[in-house]
Amino acid sequence: MTKGQAQAKISEAVSKFEIEFMGRGPKQIRTLIIQDLIIVRLKGFLSQSEQKLADNSQGVELLKKIRVMLFESARNYLEVLIKEVVDVHIISTHSDVSTKTGEKIIVITVAENLEDRFDK
Repeated sequence: MTKGQAQAKISEAVSKFEIEFMGRGPKQIRTLIIQDLIIVRLKGFLSQSEQKLADNSQGVELLKKIRVMLFESARNYLEVLIKEVVDVHIISTHSDVSTKTGEKIIVITVAENLEDRFDK
């Protein structure tokens, strides 16, 4: 498998996760593998009601809390999906949402340099 193929499969897995556990998938998704990091950037994943909720600071705080709780409750499933693609121990998974841009970033730290594994 090439690096590009692995990145595409991770994007598919994260999109599946977002649809199943967060209620909807992103409009765009991009995955980068950089040594022992997997970085996933999702755009356009907030629903219209979430965008409306983010119009004020209390709504932003509530939205972020809900998204964090949902993500944390399903993190193990996401890690299983990622491990099926890269077959490496996952050390940690981090996520943050920007209500300003409607983007989400997921950073996954793994136990080895993934770039060494791919066909050149």
